[in-house]
This record gives sequence, C-alpha cells and structure tokens, in this order.
Amino acid sequence: MLQDLSSSLPIAFAKSPRGYNSPVSHRRLTGRSPTAALALAVLLGQLSLSAQSRSLAPYVPTPSDVVDRMLTLAKVGPRDVVYDLGCGDGRIVIAAAQRFGARGVGVDIDANLINQAEANAKTAGVDRRVKFLVQDAMTVDVSDATVVTLYLLSASNVKLRPILTRQLRRGARIVSHSFAMGDWEPEVVDTFRDANGTSRTLYLWTTDGKPRP
Repeated sequence: MLQDLSSSLPIAFAKSPRGYNSPVSHRRLTGRSPTAALALAVLLGQLSLSAQSRSLAPYVPTPSDVVDRMLTLAKVGPRDVVYDLGCGDGRIVIAAAQRFGARGVGVDIDANLINQAEANAKTAGVDRRVKFLVQDAMTVDVSDATVVTLYLLSASNVKLRPILTRQLRRGARIVSHSFAMGDWEPEVVDTFRDANGTSRTLYLWTTDGKPRP
C-alpha cells in the first residue's frame, strides 16, 4: 500500500489490482437468446462477488527498503522459510532468498501476479529457492513456515490469526506491514520513515504454540 520503490529488483514492476481471473470465457453473445445472455451475466456477477470476498486486500507493492526492514525485523536467515501471504509480484520472498539466503513461498489468488512473480524470481536468479502458489491465503498450509509476512488489512489479519497461530510452530515470526492483528499485542512495533519520507509501521509477533481465535 502507498508507494512503489522497485529499483532493487532487476525488472520493472507494474501496479495492478489484486483480483481473480474468472474461468468463464468472455465470448461474444451474438446469436444467443436474451435469457442465455442474462444467465451468463448473472453467473459472471456471482463469480466477481465471490472473488471480491476472497481477496484479503488490494494489491499495492511494498517499497524495497520496507521489504528489507520487514525481513530484518524478523531476523530472517539462511535456515528460514518465509511465506508471504498476498505476495503480489513476489518481491518479499525474492528478497528473502536473494539478500538473506532464505527459502520462500509466495501465495496470491491472482494468477497474473503469480506468473510475474515467477518471472521475477528467475530474473533474480533465485527461482530454485522460492515457489509461488495461486491460492487463497485462507486455505494455505503454512505449517513449515518459520516467518510469515503480511501486507493485508486489519480485518484480514484477524481472519488469519487463528489459522496462523494454530499451524505455526512455537518461535515462528509474523511481520505485518501497517496493520495490527486485533487484540493480539505485538512483540515489537517499529515506526519509521521510508526512503521517500513516508511514515511506516511494522508489527512483529513470535508465536508461542497457543492457538488464538
């Protein structure tokens, strides 16, 4: 959310809203009856509403210096597995692999963004250390993660909280950019100004093995 500083990665990143690509093809309706056209329009509308309900946040890229600060706050190292839920163009897991030596998994419901992330990882030379999944973040198994990064909305973080605290092992770290996680008090709140002078806040939690509703 906010501004995009993508100079640290060797390719250009384009902003695009997080969305869902409908499996229904948009063929011309020439020759179809009005009833068939109406039925198709209703179906497409239902798919669109379903996709919107699955989206946990609009896609806005995290500036590269904020990415580094998130990974540094979580003390990411070569033994870590970093999951980014709502990964967009993949920059967080790519940075985790490229600059911190970790392995990473990026998850997003937008297949176009996942394709871009895979291309970015290959360009960065870390495609063997990261992978990307076209999947709803609410359904992903994160049990092998040691670090989870988030740039979602507060309500989305609260939805994910019981899943993360149930699946993550004791000692796993969760870092959220800009948004807290309900009444779960963070271990660290890091407020700073990024390279463009924009105020940013990061939140860090360390899981204790206890599920939190």
